[in-house]
Amino acid sequence: MSAPRLLVVEGNVAEARARQISFGGEAASEGYARLLREILPMGVVDICYPADPGANLPDAGGLEGYDGIAITGSSLNIYNGGPEIQNQIDLIRAAFTTGTPIFGSCWGLQLLTTAAGGSVRKNPRGRELGFGRRIRVTEDGRDHGMFAGKPPVFEAMTVHLDEVETLPEGATLLATNDHSQVQAVEFKAGQSNAWGVQYHPEYPFREMAAIFRRLRPSLVAEGFFPDEEQEEAFIGDLEMLEREPGHAGLRWKHGINGALITKELRTAEIRNWVAHQVLPERSRRGRA
Repeated sequence: MSAPRLLVVEGNVAEARARQISFGGEAASEGYARLLREILPMGVVDICYPADPGANLPDAGGLEGYDGIAITGSSLNIYNGGPEIQNQIDLIRAAFTTGTPIFGSCWGLQLLTTAAGGSVRKNPRGRELGFGRRIRVTEDGRDHGMFAGKPPVFEAMTVHLDEVETLPEGATLLATNDHSQVQAVEFKAGQSNAWGVQYHPEYPFREMAAIFRRLRPSLVAEGFFPDEEQEEAFIGDLEMLEREPGHAGLRWKHGINGALITKELRTAEIRNWVAHQVLPERSRRGRA
């Protein structure tokens, strides 16, 4: 049998990818692909760039050949429209016709929602940043495969200005918090099953540090920090947690626990998607 094949859909335009790299991060799709290769060492992971002009994108037939499709975050705002956004919506709508399982992080959730008929807005509470606090698994989420092994209340890496306003018809809310009602969801669209989260289970601490560097000085202006010195100290804490995730003092200082600092728990939603969606669908298609 052939090796499992996964596709990562990059949500950012080329300029945004280059900017993130310039601050010590990486293209969102590269980090996502690396994690998926770690979860499925025998798998083949491709990346596509639908926000880039002239990108060579797979059609429905090509998308059906994948065992799973993952969508990254993005600095775009879906309600602004434009070809770099519409091309992504069209790609996901084509994916819905294939039966291939789909997972979306942050922008990925918002893209899935829009493509399936829901709506996204700018969050009236402002930006959710750093650690999404007290994300609570709903009653429907307690026995759901997405959260197998995850505690019922947890923190997660997060950075977003927008939120899901209206879910697609038939969607099931799986997790929520006080900042964004929709933190995790599942729905069927066309032939495909979609899982989405508003946070970033794929991010390591070092990537969040690069995001904070990229967003300077706006985070002081938005009131997250009183001055740039304290902002720089927080970035230093993120970099220390990357090197030493068990650092007791920083865990206490920032109120985080194993669900965030333990890689297997932090990335559990994606690992569970592979285990409960990708591999079973691959077997059903006779590819395993």
